[in-house]
Amino acid sequence: MLGRGPPSRGPGTGRQRLAWAAVPRSIPPGRDVVLPGRGRTWVYDSGPPPTGPGPALLLLHGWTSTAALNFYPVFAKLAERYRVVAPDQRGHGRGLRSYAPFRLEDCADDAAALVAELGIGPSTVVGYSMGGAVAQLTWRRHPEAVSGLVLCATAARFSSTRYNPAVGLVAAGAAAGLSFLPSFVRRSGMAYATNRWMTTAGAADWAAEEWSRHDPSALVQAGVANSRFDATGWTGRIDVPTAVVITDEDTVISPRRQRFLAETIPGARAFHVAGGHRAIGEQPAPFVSALLAACDSVRDAAVRR
Repeated sequence: MLGRGPPSRGPGTGRQRLAWAAVPRSIPPGRDVVLPGRGRTWVYDSGPPPTGPGPALLLLHGWTSTAALNFYPVFAKLAERYRVVAPDQRGHGRGLRSYAPFRLEDCADDAAALVAELGIGPSTVVGYSMGGAVAQLTWRRHPEAVSGLVLCATAARFSSTRYNPAVGLVAAGAAAGLSFLPSFVRRSGMAYATNRWMTTAGAADWAAEEWSRHDPSALVQAGVANSRFDATGWTGRIDVPTAVVITDEDTVISPRRQRFLAETIPGARAFHVAGGHRAIGEQPAPFVSALLAACDSVRDAAVRR
């Protein structure tokens, strides 16, 4: 089903009725896509740019976000120059659902499968925060799908301390308990949490509806997966054109870690934005400018190869 942004899944009642008329019109049409042997996911696809066929950008969102929530400020400008494809990652929004525990590696495999299914490869993979980790893993596991990388507000390693197995066991137990709940109970729980937190905080109705679609079990597991991610042993072998968009006032992923990522990838170019981890939404104009420059630099470097 095609539409402008995420359609409602029913009229609902009271506070559960989340309108979507206010969805930003910059969000391209979305549809279900079946990844053979993996499952069904949700993908936004701008189609070819107005200037004619060009390279594709595969946009990978961050933890607890969705493609629409993460990238709505940049879709329109990117789509003027590129075909923009943005999936909801597994367990997030309307992304692929699986009984298997959440792994960043599986997200990378999903990304490569989507590139193959749509026939858009090799593509420039643009990853934001957790999406940056998935982008790095996509290059490592499926180099044939990747022509370049644009890594935003991300790092080669997120945690400043060693992974704590005890914390992992607690999180795994919590995730397992959530996974045993019937799906309608999990959906109701997410809707309740959304109404309590996001609606109270003044989030737009369409944004609250996006967030309410998450699988809480997968979110817990994804948090653990992020804490375990460590690419510091192999980022020096990345051999495709790469740009790193650094959020200089970030308090979630330190600018030092972001700079380290740029310094360890051979030939990577750094682009700076004076903003925090949500700069893409809070300072959209400078972020869009930096992101466009980063994507263009990767495209041009790929053409010269």
